[in-house]
Amino acid sequence: MTIAVTQPPASADTASGRKASISRDDLLAAALRLIGPHRSVSSLSLREVAREAGIAPNSFYRQFRDIDELAVALIDLAGQSLRRIVGAARHRAATDHSIVRGSVEAFVEQVRADDKLLHVLLREGTVGSDAFKRAVDRELTFFEEELRIDLVRLYAAGHVTLHEPALVAKAITRLVFAMGATAMDSPPEKDAELIEQLTHMVRMILAGARVVAAK
Repeated sequence: MTIAVTQPPASADTASGRKASISRDDLLAAALRLIGPHRSVSSLSLREVAREAGIAPNSFYRQFRDIDELAVALIDLAGQSLRRIVGAARHRAATDHSIVRGSVEAFVEQVRADDKLLHVLLREGTVGSDAFKRAVDRELTFFEEELRIDLVRLYAAGHVTLHEPALVAKAITRLVFAMGATAMDSPPEKDAELIEQLTHMVRMILAGARVVAAK
């Protein structure tokens, strides 16, 4: 016996080629496809993202209140992704010298990996709205706290005191992100020089913190 399957009538969205439903991840992916080296997420419009995702603009509101909320979600996602990568590099290292170089190399590799999430994190702190800048600052604070914990653990194991580890972690994080934002606009052949400079700068900060603690 053959069972007849009756298809539901096509909705207006389906008939026009638009998707009937969409997830937050779909919208985030659509926004990432639209941004690039010379296009920040802060320049996107809700209609652009909806069109790229294949939905009607009104469907956007089922997942996000507005484009700002989507941008903040992208920044949060970027921070989580980069913390995993750099954190893994730190934990693979055994000394402060290898931690510094390994972390800097992992960071620069991500800058060059066409990682649009990282580009969002680096750019929106300088060109985005106040909401974007607060979101970036929040992510940097997460980096600083994780780095502080690792520095305290590393130097305690070597019975060395580090002056103001929280301030040291902040100085290193802000330096690396500032240099990373500049690196996005420089040619890849400059990467080796950037890694050397950043590694040396970070070691200088750490050396200074040890000297101050010893006084």
